[in-house]
Amino acid sequence: MRSDDTIFAIASGHGRAAVCLIRISGPESGRVLERMAGGLPAPRRAVVRILKDPSSGEPLDQALVLWMPGPESFTGEDQAELHIHGGLATRAAVLRALGSLGHCRPAQAGEFTRRAFLHGRMDLAQVEGLADIIDAETEAQRRQAMRQLGGRLGNAAEGWRDTVLQVLALLEASLDFSDEGDVPEDLEADILRMIDGVRDEIGRAVADRGGERLREGLTVVLAGPPNAGKSTLLNALARRDVAIVSPVAGTTRDVIEVHCDLGGLPVIIVDTAGLRESLDLIEQEGVTRARARAQDADLVLWLVPPDDQPGEPPQARHLLRVGTKADLPGSRQDCDLMIAAATGEGLPGLIARLEQEAGALMGQGDALVTRERHRRALERAQDSLVRARALLVDGGPLELAAEEVRLAARSIGEITGRVDVEDMLDRLFSSFCIGK
Repeated sequence: MRSDDTIFAIASGHGRAAVCLIRISGPESGRVLERMAGGLPAPRRAVVRILKDPSSGEPLDQALVLWMPGPESFTGEDQAELHIHGGLATRAAVLRALGSLGHCRPAQAGEFTRRAFLHGRMDLAQVEGLADIIDAETEAQRRQAMRQLGGRLGNAAEGWRDTVLQVLALLEASLDFSDEGDVPEDLEADILRMIDGVRDEIGRAVADRGGERLREGLTVVLAGPPNAGKSTLLNALARRDVAIVSPVAGTTRDVIEVHCDLGGLPVIIVDTAGLRESLDLIEQEGVTRARARAQDADLVLWLVPPDDQPGEPPQARHLLRVGTKADLPGSRQDCDLMIAAATGEGLPGLIARLEQEAGALMGQGDALVTRERHRRALERAQDSLVRARALLVDGGPLELAAEEVRLAARSIGEITGRVDVEDMLDRLFSSFCIGK
């Protein structure tokens, strides 16, 4: 990507629409407006202009035009917007005219946001928050993404990094001026206190896994013997026919996933094959996959029909026993909940329990750490601080302690994009829309 190019892209939805937004960013943005819109309007004031083909002077459309000179723009560069009519022919004509101008080219995926990052308009945690806003499917995900976009994690990371850099400065002072009288005698105690404080704060942030669960969705696996009512319950929770329901045992052979919004929280409901011994190789594979998904799930609903002994439930982090077909004789007393998915009996109580479990595991978007990348970087920083402290307490070389502190600052800097981010940037920005 050449940062001295002027880029343009559609930033609204594709297909026929009332209005189409085209974004332009780069050093030639003002010249684009001069050649196509008859001059520069006042900054940040929308005006109606006739757009013309720069080669022939032919009118292309009547559009709303905005001019936003840098650095006070989203990308930090000179930027313009064309709000044109959303017809396919109009859009194609304007894009063709833009592409005919020198030093103008179509933007690559995420290039607008990448330029905002490179010009210091956003840190990397805010960029990820913006990506999460675009992908948010539930209210809690939206709230969490807004907090990240607002700089909540970035501000915390910068505070931790500043403290670690203060520790590093004190250690360097001890190394450089140890034979002079300018170094306080209680300097080591101050260093240890600062290390303990930032280490504990990072530890609390890393221990809260709710942000990652909220971003990815809570996984709830429906498990049980064949014909326990798993597929019927999946259809009831999804409010549509997702899985085939049949009285024939072993109908479900593979894993079926449905994304649901329960109380504003994202939940992935997973239907699995009935757990039983079988000579059918395909069914055996289904049972193997079912046990694996149950073991990795955040919550397993172990469905128990009234007329069957379900056997031993699969290994799981958290399991609820749910009695099914409560409308039939032979209700069970050994279950946490009773439902009849076919009639809806007990479903409100089950949904309320799922919302309660999801809220307890994910929170409401108040976690600092929302991605595995954040957690891994902070864990590396925490490990470095632990090693630095041990060296100081045991009287180890100050040079090694200082290097561990330096590594901790480097790891924390990865959160906001201070160091070692080029490969990560390529992966991150490629997931954005072209016009973003």
